[in-house]
Amino acid sequence: MTPKKELLFCALGGSGEIGMNVNLYGTEGKWVMVDCGITFADPAYPGIDVILPDLSFIEDRLDDLVGIVLTHGHEDHIGALPYLAEDLGVPIYATAFTAGLVRGKLEEEGSANRVKLRVIEQGKTFEVGPFDFTFVPLSHSIPEANALLIETAQGTVFHTGDWKLDPTPVIGKPASPAQLAAIGDRGVDVLICDSTNAFNTEASGSEASVRPGLAETIARAKGRVVVTTFASNAARLVTLGEVAKETGRKLCVTGRSLDRILKVGRACGYFKGFPETVDPETAMRLPKDRVLIVATGGQGEPRAALSRIAEGSHTIRLDTGDTVIFSARQIPGNETAVGRIQNILAGRGIRMVTERQAHVHVSGHPGQPELAQMYKWLRPKLLVPVHGEMRHMMEHARFAQTQGVRNTFVQSDGDIVRLLPGNATKIGTAPVGRLVLDGDVILPSDGSTMNERRKMAINGQISVGVAVAKGRLVGRPQIRVQGVPVEDERDAFIAEAIEAAAKAVDGARRPVDKLREDVRLSVRRVATRWTGKKPIVDVLLIEA
Repeated sequence: MTPKKELLFCALGGSGEIGMNVNLYGTEGKWVMVDCGITFADPAYPGIDVILPDLSFIEDRLDDLVGIVLTHGHEDHIGALPYLAEDLGVPIYATAFTAGLVRGKLEEEGSANRVKLRVIEQGKTFEVGPFDFTFVPLSHSIPEANALLIETAQGTVFHTGDWKLDPTPVIGKPASPAQLAAIGDRGVDVLICDSTNAFNTEASGSEASVRPGLAETIARAKGRVVVTTFASNAARLVTLGEVAKETGRKLCVTGRSLDRILKVGRACGYFKGFPETVDPETAMRLPKDRVLIVATGGQGEPRAALSRIAEGSHTIRLDTGDTVIFSARQIPGNETAVGRIQNILAGRGIRMVTERQAHVHVSGHPGQPELAQMYKWLRPKLLVPVHGEMRHMMEHARFAQTQGVRNTFVQSDGDIVRLLPGNATKIGTAPVGRLVLDGDVILPSDGSTMNERRKMAINGQISVGVAVAKGRLVGRPQIRVQGVPVEDERDAFIAEAIEAAAKAVDGARRPVDKLREDVRLSVRRVATRWTGKKPIVDVLLIEA
């Protein structure tokens, strides 16, 4: 699958799902990657926090990969780079803020010196193989979010990345309507566009509109106030700094990712006038109505600051009458984790405020009015929805057609699509999938390790030790049980399992493998009879 005089597109993540965005463009024998993100694990991945994209399609074509271009610094767009960038072995292109975040991640993994990171100014055009790129600044919930204007011999693509329209942005200066219309005047063949909020009939709203709701809610609060938001939402941090000054509260920021955003942001010239912060120990010594705490963990992450605060294992402590404000949208799939934390807080008499009770959050993705406006400016010949589940992308395509975009093409992860020349056509399929970061090891999400772990989580595990000599049992079998639901009858269960193992050994001499399998099946039959489950049974056979 070597691109010829054509423009190809292939999503290896982020199309048909929200998160783990990886997009490939191909032309004249070369590929370029746009973004390389992660998604976060759910209970289907026991013991796993981070899920990575399977890049085997492009890893088989590394000689043809010319670079990685990043739209912005959210984890679902850059999070896989610390684990995969060194092996890909190509330069990474990003604006200063995004590059600062990536550099910090590479340093943590010890690979910063082995990965080329090239900083490009917003608005500047640069070459990556046969592609000409221009970073076009757009508003989003992180500094320096950019669309990519991609120009090739075959035609022009406008790849939005994550975006919204914000008439009063708190940080950064997005491209003006005139600048976007000028891009449309030059001609946009293909619009590759964010679909996250395609069902929303209203615009997402300006970041500046959140300040009055936050200020009013915090001013009314009697005790300590914790605000949880996405760490990367630098504009929200600026707003909270202003609200802290307005309400006479000292600001405490807790969470490694928040510290990183502040550090990189300050280095890039943001957060001017941001108030001096206090550490958690100092915050706890201040009068309760004189402190405002910003914490990570609004999506229910078990090791983030808010979860530890709720469980009482953090330096920051909350009491009855204190307030927690959820200044972030709940990501689909996190309902159970968020609900767990909210139930703990509610049980302790802590007041909670979400966007249902007060205007404390706006989305960073475009609703239908914003999508319609972008179509009018750019006037694309073809729309390809990305960044959404299938329902979001299909709705995006349907809505675009009602707004005069005549041609749409809905693809999904792994579809290799010829965008140009001619009509968009699927011409092949790339392997896609998920990898898991298990400790320091990267594994297939459906490989033997994860499948064994899932089986153990569901059914439990039994270890059997048996010594034999000349086909006869030596001593009594030894059995250990983990996660098998026998509880109060454990001793009786183990005794019966031992007898079953012993009977399986006695008799005619058999090959070792056959003997081991007979013991395994005998013990598992006992477990199934007792519990209705089929635990994993491991047999250690010792020939005396």
